Formats: sequence, structure tokens, C-alpha cells
Amino acid sequence: MDVALVTSAALPDLDPDDRPLVDALAARGLAAAPAVWDDPGVDWGATRLALVRSPWDYYRRFAEFRAWARRVAAATRLENPRAVLEWNLDKRYLLELAAAGLPVVPTLHLERGARFDLAARLAELGWRRAVVKPAVSADSWETLVLGAGELDAGQRHLDRLLAERAMLVQPFLESVETTGERCLVFLDGAYSHAVRKNALTRGGRWAGLPEGASVEAEPDELAAARELLASAGRIGGFERPLYARVDLARDADGRPLLMELELAEPTLFLTTSAAGLARLADAIARRLADSG
Repeated sequence: MDVALVTSAALPDLDPDDRPLVDALAARGLAAAPAVWDDPGVDWGATRLALVRSPWDYYRRFAEFRAWARRVAAATRLENPRAVLEWNLDKRYLLELAAAGLPVVPTLHLERGARFDLAARLAELGWRRAVVKPAVSADSWETLVLGAGELDAGQRHLDRLLAERAMLVQPFLESVETTGERCLVFLDGAYSHAVRKNALTRGGRWAGLPEGASVEAEPDELAAARELLASAGRIGGFERPLYARVDLARDADGRPLLMELELAEPTLFLTTSAAGLARLADAIARRLADSG
């Protein structure tokens, strides 16, 4: 097999967004198939490239997943590389980017076991609504959006999770529900396409809506995304990733701020962009050709 498309046991046939990649790679003479990351029967050394796509249970077994990434990187080519995964899977990277002066949504990082008075801190910061989420998670797992009347429930949620894991607290950007969060996809370092996400606070994909709709990225969004990606490489110590998704939303002054920089296992919205699907397949073929 040329390309193992890394997934989870819950998605043995891949997420629907990734399935077209099998045929796209076949059209370029590359054999690709799903491979469940924690399946002991997979011989990772027998594939030329392990492409991380939908191992979306990793956050429940984070230490095990990191050990898996080290083993696979020693056996074959891993994309994105282990250094990228290890830097990006823990969302404390947002603090590193913010410290470098980059446009990032304000983020409080709370270490495991910390005590935190949510209502007092939000009042001090003037945050009318807030987002509380684990520092390591996927698919909005254990993520709450809190309004003024929900802080007691938010405090209980935070206390429960802080007993076992690090957490983040951020202001909720109202633009997520109006102009929308924008996801800009980059492939082999170049901008490819963008979508406007349907806000989960308004139902989103949980209400049967598409996860996102195609849009044209605005010039200031593109500029911010390119700056963030270039800076992430310098800060994280890695070269151009094969794929990246830069999720942005505007603050009250209209500036695009980074919500998340997805370099590990993001949905790339390939089913909404035939050109993006072709670009990714071409990029994979180039990397395999360059590596022999």
C-alpha cells in the first residue's frame, strides 16, 4: 500500500469527507486504504506514507496516541510529521502564538488540578459569554459555551474536568453566530479553499446542517492565516506541513483572530472543493516522488 489513511475504529471506512481521496490517489497510480491507528494488525512499515485523517478518539488516550505517532514515524513517512502533531494536538500552542504577537483569541490555560473562580474572572475580564474546553480534545468534546446565567453550571463543568486534565477558557466571539467562523485550508503550503462553518451554538452539523459552506476568503483573513502558519513553523520548529486548516473569527473590532490552527487531523472539506481534493492528491504524489 502506498498511502494508509489513518482513522479510528468508529470510522473504519473513513469520514465521508476523506473517502474521495482513495479514488483521487488511485488516479495518480497510488494505492490507498483506511487503517485504524490502534489496530495491532496494521504493519505501518509496509506503507510508504501514513496520512493522519480521522483518529478522532485520540484525545481519550493521548499518551497512547503520542507513542503510536513515534512508532509510526520511525517505521514510515508520517504526515503531518510527528513534530507537527505533538506541537499542535495540545491547544496550549495558542499561548505560544499569542506571546509572539499574533492575532489569537484571548486564551486562559488552566493546568490540571488548578482552582479557578469562573464568574469572578469573567467579570474581571469583561467577557459576557465564554467558551470552556479541554486543552486536548476533538469534535467539540466537553466544550461549553456559557452565558451570564450559566456560570454555575460552567463552574461545575470546569471543576470536574480540571481534576483530570488541563482546560482553556476563552471569550465567545459573537461573529461565530453572525458572519461566521471561517476555515481556510492550505495544502503543501499554498492556500486552497475556504468554508464558512455553521455555528454549533445554532445547531450546526448536530442539527443536520452541512458542517460548512464554500466561501471566498477575505484578503485580511488570508493575510492573517499566512502569517499564523509561517510563525507556527518557526515557533514549533517544523517545515511546511502537507495540510493545514486555519480557523478564524472576527472580534468586536472586525479583526480576524485565530480560533484554532488545525495541523493534525482536521476535516479539509474535500467534498466541497474538487480543486482542493486534486491539490491534496497531487501534493501527496509529489512528496512520495521526492522521497523515492
